[in-house]
Amino acid sequence: MCVVCNERFTTYETAELSMPRLIKRDDSREQFDDNKLKAGIMRALEKRPVSTDAIDQAVKSIVRKLWATGEREVQSRLVGDWVMDALRELDEVAYVRFASVYRSFQDVNAFREEIERMENRAGSEKTDV
Repeated sequence: MCVVCNERFTTYETAELSMPRLIKRDDSREQFDDNKLKAGIMRALEKRPVSTDAIDQAVKSIVRKLWATGEREVQSRLVGDWVMDALRELDEVAYVRFASVYRSFQDVNAFREEIERMENRAGSEKTDV
């Protein structure tokens, strides 16, 4: 209540959720940025037939997983693994693109090995059904 005009006011409190900081490979830390996450996913999906809604859902899913850790700091590698999982579901070509950078493929054999792993995983999933 205002002591001058005697008006009543209501205030509402909300939880302020802060995202954990990411621990990079070189042990440096940086604040999580969902725009950077989306940009990386979009780069991998460039010119691929994946809807914006599907991309947004993937980003939201990764952000939820990050919040759910409850940690103040998280290894960036963990987020990278989540991105790999999301891209594998969205588009195999984008997955291999991202994996080539994320895992620092050095030659064509590394690409071939990753594609063979994908094929083996897909084959085992079909037999599980």
